[in-house]
Amino acid sequence: MIYLLVFLISTLGILLLFGGRILLRNRAVRRFVRSVKNRFDSVEERGAVLVEETPIVKPRRNPRTSAIELQKVRAFMRSAERALALQENGEAEQFFIQALTIHPQSVDARAQLAKLYLTTGRYAKAEALYKELLQTREDVSFFSNLGLAYYNQEKYVDACHAYQEALNRDPQTPERSAALGRACIAARRFEDAAPLLEKALTRLSKDTELMHMLAECYIQMQLKEKAEETYRRINKIEPYNEGVKEKISALANA
Repeated sequence: MIYLLVFLISTLGILLLFGGRILLRNRAVRRFVRSVKNRFDSVEERGAVLVEETPIVKPRRNPRTSAIELQKVRAFMRSAERALALQENGEAEQFFIQALTIHPQSVDARAQLAKLYLTTGRYAKAEALYKELLQTREDVSFFSNLGLAYYNQEKYVDACHAYQEALNRDPQTPERSAALGRACIAARRFEDAAPLLEKALTRLSKDTELMHMLAECYIQMQLKEKAEETYRRINKIEPYNEGVKEKISALANA
């Protein structure tokens, strides 16, 4: 009986201890919440305004600014065209560069500047620009002009590759075949050049320059009869060309 009484008293003591702790903890929590609320109320009384968090939005490009920049680019391009008409190449170059300063990705401005470099003999600069342009747009004229830039720097194998790309995209234009044939001759690829020149001459039947190149190909390939036949075609168009007559005679007696 005594043991039971001791047990009950001990259990009651333990329960009272835990209950007291929980009560104290709840009171502490309520006191903390009350203090926070009081601080919040005092802030509002002083006129403070809480600022809500907003996600950061990347500013969009102002359409009006883009339109103004586009107008400036067009103005520089028109100024460059006027300078080219007056053969003021230096002025035109500066206008193209100013246009590209505003709009570096302008294909038209870069293409015009590359063409200017090509026509004024700055072939390395033209080559670099046409390579950049072809990364953006695989235009047949860019391949063709890149081929010419290579050719004028005596990079004949590279010229063949560029002209071949142009021909692949525009196989019906005889000038494409002629340009590739000319580059193949310069690269001493006569067997590749001959059929290209033959193809070009089916459309450009009066082009004696191409005929001279074709005849030279035949000579290099040891096809003397075809070379003589080609020179006779030239002789019909240029009957007073003594140099052609001498070649015909030399081939006939070979």
